[in-house]
Parts: sequence; C-alpha cells; structure tokens
Amino acid sequence: MATISMGDIKKGVRLELDGNPYRVIEFQHVKPGKGAAFVRCKIKNLSTGKVIEKTVHAGDKFQTPDLEHKTMQYLYDDGDLLQFMDTTTYEQIGLMKEQVGKDTFDFMVDGMETEILFHNGKAISVEIPQTAIYTVIETPPNFKGDSQGGKKPAKLDSGAVVQVPFFILEGDKIRVDTVEGKYLEKAK
Repeated sequence: MATISMGDIKKGVRLELDGNPYRVIEFQHVKPGKGAAFVRCKIKNLSTGKVIEKTVHAGDKFQTPDLEHKTMQYLYDDGDLLQFMDTTTYEQIGLMKEQVGKDTFDFMVDGMETEILFHNGKAISVEIPQTAIYTVIETPPNFKGDSQGGKKPAKLDSGAVVQVPFFILEGDKIRVDTVEGKYLEKAK
C-alpha cells in the first residue's frame, strides 16, 4: 500500500486512520513564524460520515485505505434499507440511509447508476453522478413581472428541492449539480 505524507494532503485525498477510511474535505497549510509547518484539515469518516479535525505534521505518514468501487443500480427504498443491485452479478445489497447520507439520498431516483465504495469488502458509502437530469414535480406558477434573475423553489422527482429560474415550470426536465444541489440548465 502507498503512504500519504503531509505534502500529499489535499481535498479529496483518501487515507486510513486507526483502521478507518477517511477523505479530506478541507485543508489548510499553516506556516507559523516559529516552528515547523503543518496541515490543519477536516476529514470525513467514509464509514460513519462523521467529520473530525486532524493536524498533520511533517513526519506523519498514513496508509491509503483498501477501497473498491462497484457500479451498482439503486432499486428502491424498502423502508428499512436502500436496495442496490450489482449490474454484472445481479447480487443485491441493502444499505441504511445513514450510510448513504441525506444529501446523496435526496438526489437518488429508482434505477439510478451509483458508485458504491467498499472498504475491506464491506459497503460503506454511495456516490451518485455529479450531474443528473430530474423532472420538476412541484413549483410555484410564474407571475407577470417576475424578474429575469430571480429564483423560486422547485421539488424534483427525487424529493430534493432546488432553486430554479422563474421560467421553469412543472413537468420540465432540468440538469442539477447533485454535489452542490444547484440548478445548472434546462434539459432537452
């Protein structure tokens, strides 16, 4: 396994700490007037979703975690677990909503292709495509005089609510950035 040192720390880097896989979500290189430089970072536990702060010094080394990505299709929510199917072996697995995360779950629709992350053979998290097309199922009507630059809330077929321009109507298909939760454009 490769090792990660202080100079390798940047957003998105994955590392193993106390047997758990983490991803760096924020970092800041600090060069104090006295003493050695260090990196202050926030890392997210990929198994639990918990975010902790960690200070990394020049001599610190971390292992890269044993992670495997599998493309799986989201099938449905059975009330207790979210069901996913491996598209090559047709094997199904169930994950709890906490493992998926609310931000991700809000943008999932039945039949969506997802990337499931496995650590040492155990499913720990789900990633969906960064952009996806959704249907607007509920949004306030347009009124004469609505400004060009304004926004209004729109509920999508996935259940998520995003801010959209006034010209978007119920039934329209739109492209959404699922990471930021933002409207990108009207889909054709």
